[in-house]
Amino acid sequence: MVPYVRIVDAADGGTRFVDAAEPLSDAEFAPPAPPLGVSDHVPANGVSFIGAPAGWDSPPHPAPRRQWVVMLRGAVEATTSDGESRVFGPGVAVLVEDTAGAGHRTRVVSTEPWLAMVVVLA
Repeated sequence: MVPYVRIVDAADGGTRFVDAAEPLSDAEFAPPAPPLGVSDHVPANGVSFIGAPAGWDSPPHPAPRRQWVVMLRGAVEATTSDGESRVFGPGVAVLVEDTAGAGHRTRVVSTEPWLAMVVVLA
């Protein structure tokens, strides 16, 4: 299982975190390499990188689209409208789905700049 966090729109117009996991099944991925754990394929429209300096802080905002944000360097704290905050560092994947409503706040909490890869979902 691959753990990840979702940021989703809530029924009350706010946002909240949801813990989730993606199962892996043994499958051929790159023959002749032996089978390895592979998740289901998810169509994507593009990949980009985003980054911000230490101390960067955003007001609450909805995500511009459904997207994976994979943390590469530094750490950010995300706060949903229900007041819960979580810190995400390198190697953490967040599925950002709060495209309407109150959105979430993001701020860089590491002393180094933050860098992430964004995968825009189809």
